[in-house]
Amino acid sequence: MSRKASALPVFLAFLAMGFGDAVGPFVGLARQQFQLSNFMAQMVPLVGFAMFGLFSIPMGLYQDRKGKKFILLLGLAIMLAGMLIPSVMGLTTFPVFLFTILLLGAGATTLQVAGNPVMRDVSPEGKYARNLSLGQFVKAIGSLSGPLIPVIADRAAGKSWRVIFPIYAVALALTVVSVFTLRTEEEKIPDRKPATFGSALALLRNGYVAMMLLGIFLYVGAEVCVSSGIPLYLQDRFGLDINRVGLLGTGLFFLALTIGRFSGGVILNWLRAGTFFLITCVVSVLGLLCIFAPSRAVATVGFVLIGLGFANIFPLIFSTTVEHMPQEANALSGLMVTAIVGGAILPPIMGFLADKLHSTQLAFLVPLAAILYICAVAVASRKPQMAKAG
Repeated sequence: MSRKASALPVFLAFLAMGFGDAVGPFVGLARQQFQLSNFMAQMVPLVGFAMFGLFSIPMGLYQDRKGKKFILLLGLAIMLAGMLIPSVMGLTTFPVFLFTILLLGAGATTLQVAGNPVMRDVSPEGKYARNLSLGQFVKAIGSLSGPLIPVIADRAAGKSWRVIFPIYAVALALTVVSVFTLRTEEEKIPDRKPATFGSALALLRNGYVAMMLLGIFLYVGAEVCVSSGIPLYLQDRFGLDINRVGLLGTGLFFLALTIGRFSGGVILNWLRAGTFFLITCVVSVLGLLCIFAPSRAVATVGFVLIGLGFANIFPLIFSTTVEHMPQEANALSGLMVTAIVGGAILPPIMGFLADKLHSTQLAFLVPLAAILYICAVAVASRKPQMAKAG
């Protein structure tokens, strides 16, 4: 099978990967159905998000033994099991629903570990960063399905939001069939010594790898800070209704994020990844600085610029790091997916700063500081001596 034909099942896996982001919209829906407190409702994303910290490195090591295709199928199978439980048994209790979300998060984590490096196997020479950006665009479509499907089902057919589970189950089953046709790089590499937990952690002694891992940690944290902070900022700074207008700011951010990921896949056909990385960082900083302007119009432009700038940071850091040490792709993938837990660390820091300074606007200094570090990473990664650091 040609690399171009092999890319299709990988892109389908990225679409399924996006289903894991449905846990966000599930918070309000679950609170309404199960009559939960706000604290208990927030257990929904916490359960799914925790899987990135728990599963990533073990799955990366297991992948080094069993291969990317096996782990890709395993991730799809875990997600499929999570979707079949509510589809067949129904959502009778909140613990059953939490178990569903746990499987969804575990499956999405497993797909992240396998999907990002396997994209390299099916990409033409020099096109890994481009395809990874396109993969993130496809993932964004899967993410958008989470809030869209329940609304469409209710308005078009009067169906409950729970219809999303059988729809996802069918999509996952079709993706499993597609991935069975996939051939990956490790099938051609006999007798390769597998990575261990110790050897994976030893990669952190590599200055270049440590720098890039911290970049992913801070980027994901910055993205969650922005997406959750925009409505609060609009309410506190301009007195806007958070339910009617505040969420539109977040919508602009995510729309720009999706457009930016598709555009990045096109731009990387003719622009070097290192140059594009630096450009995206500069655009991100400009967008965040707009948040500190006194004008609502300037702030709105900032939301769009942040989304466009943020769009390709993750795939650029990931692809650049794997290209630096391709022989350690599986262990690196586990480490970098683990770094996604930055999304659980930076938002509370931003909230603490907002409370202390009595300003949600000044709290955006947290994601700004994170992106300034990533700007430094973009500059440092272009230096030959840093790229060769071992």
